[in-house]
Amino acid sequence: MRIRILGQYVHFSIAALAVAETAVCVAAPILAYALRFDDVTTAKALEKLPEASIFAVAMIVSMIAMGLYAFHQRARFLGILMRIAAATFFAGLIVAVAVFLFPDLNFGRGVLALSMLVAFVFLGGVRLVFRRLMDERMMRRHVLVYGAGRRAQSLTQLRRRTDRRGFEVVGFIRSSEDESLVPADMIVACPAALFDVVRKRGVSEVVVAIDDQRKDFPVDDLLACRLRGINVIDVVSFIERETGKVRVDMIHPSWLIFSSGFRRNTFRDGVVRLFDIVISAALLACTWPFMVLTWAAIKLEDGWRAPVLYTQQRVGLDSKPFDIKKFRSMRLDAEQDGKPAWASENDPRITRVGGVIRRLRIDELPQLFNVLVGDMSFVGPRPERPQFVASLGELIPYYHERHRVKPGITGWAQLCYPYGASERDAKEKLQYDLYYVKHRSFVFDLFILLETVEVVLWGRGVR
Repeated sequence: MRIRILGQYVHFSIAALAVAETAVCVAAPILAYALRFDDVTTAKALEKLPEASIFAVAMIVSMIAMGLYAFHQRARFLGILMRIAAATFFAGLIVAVAVFLFPDLNFGRGVLALSMLVAFVFLGGVRLVFRRLMDERMMRRHVLVYGAGRRAQSLTQLRRRTDRRGFEVVGFIRSSEDESLVPADMIVACPAALFDVVRKRGVSEVVVAIDDQRKDFPVDDLLACRLRGINVIDVVSFIERETGKVRVDMIHPSWLIFSSGFRRNTFRDGVVRLFDIVISAALLACTWPFMVLTWAAIKLEDGWRAPVLYTQQRVGLDSKPFDIKKFRSMRLDAEQDGKPAWASENDPRITRVGGVIRRLRIDELPQLFNVLVGDMSFVGPRPERPQFVASLGELIPYYHERHRVKPGITGWAQLCYPYGASERDAKEKLQYDLYYVKHRSFVFDLFILLETVEVVLWGRGVR
């Protein structure tokens, strides 16, 4: 099941895992100190609690950055161990910087190294226990779907295991107006009151998925369930909560109008703008050597007269165009016919230097200037070219709603879905973009930024 923390839906098993691993990370430095100095009294343990807390915070932040708490994480156990190792390394660097800045912290190099080793071993053990011994069915909600037509069928079409992690459908009740499109063996007969079926099957949630709710809508039955503590939710909101996206083929304008979210907060916008300015300026100060090296590499490959940057018009906030800047990663004749085209996998137009800087995301660094001047933010929907926006806006409903916020260097859709190069991909990414627009907050932005570190290090979605 999923619980709501700081306005975001989090799977209960992930929250429980985070609590268990936080305890491990707090205990690791205390245990390391005991192993190093053979002193494990309660007083000494309490004395080391500030250092242990700093180490635990550094570990949890690093593990978030490695995608270890992402609901869409699908890495195998070896991949999980590699991410834990990377998180441990970065946490060690964070603690080392903290000790340098605050010398009063009693965190010797031997204790820090032992803490990292202990944390890695025990975190790997915790992950193995959660992976193999925890019965996820014990933590899933039993869901009964009222409806068996097209909208109900969408629940049987959720392919990703992570999308189905929080619930188990115990059956579908066919409405008299619905055409049956779900497996016949999942149809549940409902000869009596709906609540009797709910109680008999141990259902904790009823999902309303009737294709035409103007006909045969079971108001009395659903009201009886709701007043007896059974959660009742419409199928669009259910899919939104479980998958982190809004199904554009199932929503109506009234759903967008009356659902929660889609708030614009002036204070929040001011904080985000200040954050964008400070961080973009700091990153420009830190990354200019890489930008100089990239400039030199492009010149060496394509000649000294070849342009290093390319400027391209994109669609920004409220559909206003702006010029985006990137390091050029394609040949000069990439669009010789003048027609815009999406990048494809193993695109032959990409140069040798371009392939490297795309994989390392260095080609995106000039966009920091776009963030600095206010055309973009760090987090938001990916800005598209006007030609694509015009065509996609005609084909995909609600496509222009993604322009209600500033475009971003990274975003929720970029984390949850690979690089899009077709109308179908654009539709899928729009569904994640709408979820972000609906639920955006400063905390959500921070989580997206942290999880982007994993995308860069592991090269996910590169083309």
